[in-house]
Amino acid sequence: MTAQIDRFVHDRLPPPDQLPIFRYDLPELQLPDQLNLVEELLDKAPAKGFANNPMLRSPTRTLSYAEAAVEVNRIAQVLTEDLHLVPGNRVLLRGGNSIQMALSWLAVVKAGLIAVATMPLLRAKELGDIIDKSQPVAALCDGKLLAELEAARAEHPVLKTIIAFNRPDQPSSLEARAASKAGTFEPCPTAADDIALLAFTSGTTGKPKAPISTHRDVLAICETWPRHVLRARPSDIVLGSPPLAFTFGLGGLLIFPMWAGASVFFPDGSYTPEGMVKLINDSGATITYTAPTFYRQVAPFAKKIGVPSLRISVSAGEALPDATRQLWKDATGIEMLDGIGGTEVFHIYISAAPEEVRRGAIGKAVPGFTAKVVDDDGNEVPRGTVGKLAIIGPVGCRYLDDARQANYVKNGWNYPGDAFMEDADGYFFYQARADDMIVSAGYNIGGPEVEDALLQHPAVAECGVIGKPDEERGMIVKAFCVLKPGQTGDAELVKALQDHVKATIAPYKYPREIAFVDALPRTETGKLQRFKLRSL
Repeated sequence: MTAQIDRFVHDRLPPPDQLPIFRYDLPELQLPDQLNLVEELLDKAPAKGFANNPMLRSPTRTLSYAEAAVEVNRIAQVLTEDLHLVPGNRVLLRGGNSIQMALSWLAVVKAGLIAVATMPLLRAKELGDIIDKSQPVAALCDGKLLAELEAARAEHPVLKTIIAFNRPDQPSSLEARAASKAGTFEPCPTAADDIALLAFTSGTTGKPKAPISTHRDVLAICETWPRHVLRARPSDIVLGSPPLAFTFGLGGLLIFPMWAGASVFFPDGSYTPEGMVKLINDSGATITYTAPTFYRQVAPFAKKIGVPSLRISVSAGEALPDATRQLWKDATGIEMLDGIGGTEVFHIYISAAPEEVRRGAIGKAVPGFTAKVVDDDGNEVPRGTVGKLAIIGPVGCRYLDDARQANYVKNGWNYPGDAFMEDADGYFFYQARADDMIVSAGYNIGGPEVEDALLQHPAVAECGVIGKPDEERGMIVKAFCVLKPGQTGDAELVKALQDHVKATIAPYKYPREIAFVDALPRTETGKLQRFKLRSL
């Protein structure tokens, strides 16, 4: 039943013995074998009574579900009629959160193409790695972010075409091309297990991994956490900071509101703590998504100004300290809705509705998922014992052509790499990452990638990077550098190295602390002993 002529991704799925087990235990998870998720969420909105509901909002524009459907169709026509793309082709998307970025993502998927959304802060080198892995033939890019993508294309000519959006006055822009189209487009008759997106994550090694999500996966996830825990309403207005290129943002700020018939507000520009409170009040937002660090910064302004429209605050992306939960509750009266999920399974799989919160715990396994804490051999450990989290449900990890698949999926179970403890009542308590991932203010940062950037500086001979606990950001990136002879480890060099990293990879990955040492701790075979760096 597949409609995807281009088999590039299908041919690079993990081998059968490394695939997760998929369980569809709930009645609502019984989905047809042929479906297109954009057809289900957008084209069928009128039949659900959502046609005239606001769907996408900004300070200058509001589109109803019916109006958005026409705009999506026009972009899909550009992709198929002008660019002659065929189902299964990959399309790279580059942009911040905006109405045009959302419309573009939906058009790509409706046309049976595979969306490869990228973080707006990524540099040419990182974009090049993604292009190498996914082999996109076309890209839709915010006009303000063209430079790094053009630089990446110069080194990776497989990317043949780049069309800019958010530039309506330019005749070659996506908006101008789409304006000439009729706005009628039949959704690609994709199989439920055809590919909808590749959601790149750097992982712990810095080498990009590409988790694969199908049309079935995305709609199945809508029937788990959004249905049973979030419980959004058509009247809701959603606001948040996570980028649409991050599945936390894609779900929270596009897919889940559409599933509920609600709307999303995309502001112009970036968020500040005080500005977020103003945006909540100006837009009438009822649901917010952001990381714990930002909630902590927003709390004093929310308490001073008030956020009367707000009813749900979702926290994910990093561990939620109980102190932050209580600070937010004191400021707003709202019990934070916490959750842990992962790009590999699209979204949240452990969470608790506000009325079921237990202090210190993230929550219980979301309906549709089963979770357990196991030892190194995969045996479940006694309740109250710390071990590795393993989950199984209607979605599971499938990396694109990646040997690390065998580390994530074992005997059909997904191992996200987190250490947890489960209590007698089935509540899960997060302990730590089981690997070297640095999670800083909601961003996942791989230490080796930062090390690679530092080693490109002429003053650095060796370096090791770890995450250092930090009260405000959860963790910060800390680098230990061995300098080349004749170099002086002073404040001036610290700033030079930080600026160098910001210019080489995404700026948020730079080391906020740098220590200069005479040697790094290594094993006899030369491997860096990060645990010794942490003890420093």
